[in-house]
Amino acid sequence: MGFPLLSLITFLPLLGAAIIMCVRGEEQVVASNARWTALWTSLITFGLSLILWVQFDKTSVDYQFVEQVSWLPEFGVSYIMGVDGISILFILLSTLLTPICVLASWESVQNRVREYMVAFLILETMMVGMFAALDFMLFYIFFEAVLIPMFLIIGIWGGARRVYASYKFFLYTLLGSVLMLLAIIALWYQAGTTNIAELSEFDIPFNMQVWLFLAFFASFAVKVPMWPVHTWLPDAHVEAPTAGSVILAGVLLKMGAYGFLRFSLPLLPEASLYFAPFIYVLSIVAVVYTSLVALAQTDMKKLIAYSSVAHMGIVTLGIFTFNQQGIEGALFTMLSHGVVSGALFLCVGVLYDRVHSREIARYGGVAKIMPAYALIFMLFTMASVALPGTAGFPGEFLVILGAWAVNPWVAFGAALGMILGAAYMLLLYRRVAFGRILREDLKSLLDLSPREYAIFAPLIVLTLWMGIYPQSFLSFFSVTVAELVLEHQAAISAASRLAGL
Repeated sequence: MGFPLLSLITFLPLLGAAIIMCVRGEEQVVASNARWTALWTSLITFGLSLILWVQFDKTSVDYQFVEQVSWLPEFGVSYIMGVDGISILFILLSTLLTPICVLASWESVQNRVREYMVAFLILETMMVGMFAALDFMLFYIFFEAVLIPMFLIIGIWGGARRVYASYKFFLYTLLGSVLMLLAIIALWYQAGTTNIAELSEFDIPFNMQVWLFLAFFASFAVKVPMWPVHTWLPDAHVEAPTAGSVILAGVLLKMGAYGFLRFSLPLLPEASLYFAPFIYVLSIVAVVYTSLVALAQTDMKKLIAYSSVAHMGIVTLGIFTFNQQGIEGALFTMLSHGVVSGALFLCVGVLYDRVHSREIARYGGVAKIMPAYALIFMLFTMASVALPGTAGFPGEFLVILGAWAVNPWVAFGAALGMILGAAYMLLLYRRVAFGRILREDLKSLLDLSPREYAIFAPLIVLTLWMGIYPQSFLSFFSVTVAELVLEHQAAISAASRLAGL
């Protein structure tokens, strides 16, 4: 094992959190030091994660930057960290959004600033650790620990119904994960290890695969979230502070889909194929139903929250096509949604910081008084509706291609989501940017500040970069996805031959 770069990236935010907690003095001094310490810690962490990106070998299917230390040898549990083409870009997404969230909270959070910044740094550690973990128990610990800081962020710094929303978020996601823990224990009893690489070589009987798949599904479906276990998400988004919504949409919603890719497909190939039609139905219902619900919303954050459920429905549909185009499209859509949805919540936050209202009817004609803001908001709106040349298009296009190879009606369901997405997002933008100014006090609104330009700049660059040159991102996971598809097809073929004997 060489230099433990992954562990440094994972746990450096905890060091920053510890430094913040040690600061003493007047409240204003402590708050200022907390902000700057959190910002520099998260920026250094992002800089270190760029080293992963630069040194990553895109032609290899093996795990890279692997670190392994025996942890609980009598139970076959080890501390194993590593990245492959599927996980590396999500680590980068996590480390990018964290300093953006710190900047976004610079002025809007004035109460218990130290504790707020500590919660975000702890959350960053848990997110990175979850994507880097290569041991099932280690993954489960990070997977569940993410809930704690997010629960606090919503429950302490959220809106009027923050306590209700935080408990709903916590209970929904925790209860589903209990079944995943039972599935991990069952796998350990069968294989004697929780090493993910070793478990992928273990032959699991079909009957056991079915039960394990359902146990994993109970956890991952809530995290995505899939219909009908999505109802916690709109409440959590509406009540969370702006930065909390950014991380929730940008990273936490990807945990469930990542679980399907990391565990359900490679470990349970027959059960995954068996339940694929069921996943298609749930995904298409999510795409159509939540898009229609989004059309009826009057709250901007709730509209974007329902749009997230629809986009993640396209992701789960792509994952279970079991082909290269569908899975690559799902991964690309996860990344683009992380950037674009996070940016849209920041756009809502800009208005909320000025007017303290998220009601769509409260605004109108913002483009006349905030032209720079309106232009940036338009870019992210276009990306959300998958306009070619923006980040939203390549992934959804690939998912439709992959779905067409499975069933044209499944592809039609995915395409219908793009049409409905254009309807509710363009309606939102028209009302906010070009509607009649309803209140006199809106005329005094100031356009974006230098701090807000700094927040949006990297997201603008990524949105255009991913849309214009998607291959620079697809190349990271194309080899890993190709290997995953081949192994899945080989497992299905072997099971078919055994069934025919």
